[in-house]
Amino acid sequence: MDHPLALYIHWPFCLAKCPYCDFNSHVRERIDQARFGRALRTELAWEAVRLGRRPLASIFFGGGTPSLMAPETVAELIADATHLFAPAPDLEITLEANPTSVEAGRLAAFRAAGVNRVSLGVQSLNPEDLRLLGRQHSTAQAVAALELARGLFPRISFDLIYARPGQTLAAWRAELRQALELAADHLSLYQLTIEPGTGFEALHRRGELVLPDDDTAAALYDATGEEAAKFGLAPYEVSNYARPGSESRHNLAYWRYADYAGIGPGAHGRISLDGALLATRRHRAPEPWAERVERSGHGSTTEEPVAPPDRAREMLLMGLRLTEGIAEDRFAARTGMALDDALDAQTLARALEEGYLARAGGVLRALPEGRKRLDALLAELVA
Repeated sequence: MDHPLALYIHWPFCLAKCPYCDFNSHVRERIDQARFGRALRTELAWEAVRLGRRPLASIFFGGGTPSLMAPETVAELIADATHLFAPAPDLEITLEANPTSVEAGRLAAFRAAGVNRVSLGVQSLNPEDLRLLGRQHSTAQAVAALELARGLFPRISFDLIYARPGQTLAAWRAELRQALELAADHLSLYQLTIEPGTGFEALHRRGELVLPDDDTAAALYDATGEEAAKFGLAPYEVSNYARPGSESRHNLAYWRYADYAGIGPGAHGRISLDGALLATRRHRAPEPWAERVERSGHGSTTEEPVAPPDRAREMLLMGLRLTEGIAEDRFAARTGMALDDALDAQTLARALEEGYLARAGGVLRALPEGRKRLDALLAELVA
């Protein structure tokens, strides 16, 4: 059986490096759009040759900042993907965009290229916090981009960052309401954390950046669910809220541990091929990746089978983030292991007893209190 495929396309370039970001993103004074567009199309064609004409469930342009891509390149990649694979009738095509005036001005062109879902990196509607986060847009630009996107795209998502320095519960509730009134379809929420090698790490180490304590962060998280519910959005994953039917199908492929192919610098994938599940990764740096593609047709650096215990661990780490949880029969089929063989029995029993997990009808899922503590819970639970 051909596994349905989610396709991820990485555009690695940004206008500036945000101080909290540890993604594979790069700032360049000049970008050779034609060269990188050709390389992406070449690598996509190479991947399609070996995968065959599989059903294509979603395309996701991520970054970096894919709204800096030429809209013609986006159109060409969509045309290639839908020709090389068998697109689903309701194919979801998402593009991440920032709300700067330059990028917002391209939204209509991206819609014409075939994008039917846009994900806007709003991050905050507080002017001071936007400056702190190193964002290149203003509050007014964020609001304008949300309003523009709502008129162009059938589906909209936006990102917000919470647990920012000095953030209060009242201010966060007001900010959420303002954003949800503009685009109440899908919300991705991220807690501000200090990542190694980022600009914020140095500030935090010197005591110049102080984040809210754990209790405040938890209260902000709880408030998010309450405010989202007023607009009909439910939490379907730890950090994601959506109206019924507006869940990100592409990201669900990751969390459900389905097949996904990654194209572009630093992209990784999990693809079923010749009876194995392969973990794939491309070269991270844009120019060396492009050179590899021009030389060999692809920019792969590693590609190796994922052993059953590693499959089990990955599927647990991803699947328990979902409100729906993990179906035990699908877990066994995908990993080659029974669910109980992949879990620490004592931790499982305790988590079930304390109301962090529930197990019924052949499904294991994390309950709300368990999802709040998921990282700590998984560290003990996964054998």
